[in-house]
Amino acid sequence: MHTLKPYATQSARMRTRLHTEKPSGAANEHRSEFQRDRDRIVHCTAFRRLVYKTQVFLNHEGDLFRTRMTHSLEVAQLSRSMARALGLDEDLVEAIALAHDLGHTPFGHAGQDALNAALKELAPGHGGFEHNLQSLRVVDALEERYPEFDGLNLTLATREGILKHCSAKMARELEANEPGGVANRFTLKQQPSLEAQLVNLADEMAYSAHDIDDGIRSGLIEMNALRELNLFERFHSRVSQEYPALQGRRLLSEIIRRLLSAQVFDVIDQTRRAISVQLIETESDVRQAPPLVAFTPAMAQEVREVKAWLFKHLYRHAQVSSKMEEAQGMVRELFAAYLSEPKLLPDAYSQHSDLPRAIADYIAGMTDRFAQLKWRELQSA
Repeated sequence: MHTLKPYATQSARMRTRLHTEKPSGAANEHRSEFQRDRDRIVHCTAFRRLVYKTQVFLNHEGDLFRTRMTHSLEVAQLSRSMARALGLDEDLVEAIALAHDLGHTPFGHAGQDALNAALKELAPGHGGFEHNLQSLRVVDALEERYPEFDGLNLTLATREGILKHCSAKMARELEANEPGGVANRFTLKQQPSLEAQLVNLADEMAYSAHDIDDGIRSGLIEMNALRELNLFERFHSRVSQEYPALQGRRLLSEIIRRLLSAQVFDVIDQTRRAISVQLIETESDVRQAPPLVAFTPAMAQEVREVKAWLFKHLYRHAQVSSKMEEAQGMVRELFAAYLSEPKLLPDAYSQHSDLPRAIADYIAGMTDRFAQLKWRELQSA
């Protein structure tokens, strides 16, 4: 294991868990608390379901496209690479990365938007749906693996990293239930750990890279069209000059590999610079400082250009939009049907004291395939 910098997460407070557990014997001698978190996440039901949850393309559209599972693994790989260079805790960034999408609905952001709208319109007062909060809900309450507590009972550091965003109202509610806990940084207007900041940025990096890859694989965007982007064209030119005969998949793969490597080195250099300028020496300094993990201004501008281009040419592509509208319709109809006829739900959900939230939990836990199956059953009933 590499040596952690003093500003890495290592305080005893961040290793605490919601529920006190019995000592696990020899296992504690071989695994850190964050390794235990990672292992619990990898073995949980919600993590296995990620393999059948979509990114941009619906799961059934092709076996070569990314899923939430492959995305989470890519985020973990990027995060660990940067964490090692920065002297941060690799096991913590891996745990956060593998858990950050556990609360995502079927059909990606389209499913989340539909479920959020359904909750607000059909069950006012329930606060809508947000996947970061749902990921926390999964690890804190919904997973059923242990005899003595609900959820996975992860450390505070991992849970804080999962909760990337939180409204002031929700932060106050979470803080009231867990004083000094997972929402404490929001109420104090502080930054999360460097590990959490790192995973957050790695998430963005992985998204853009694999959406370029999947978009070209799908035929919805062309490689030559991407050359109008400075970031893509720079590496396209370099690879083409070095390997004039290279084309197709190999050309694209080498461009994306170099593009990601450049972003990784850029983040490492910029973060080191920020740590030095802000005189960061401790975990507490990290909390009080501005965000520290970032791209250089020049790289940040180029990354924004890529995201804007993908939004216009891929995410808003007519074919993608059509599929997402269909998916949103399925989610809305499922929610409405379960709300009007709770008997359609499994008993554990239909008998819940908060039926709308239980329905949201049930739908959010569905894979793309299972949601489509349940929707077809409604149509044939």
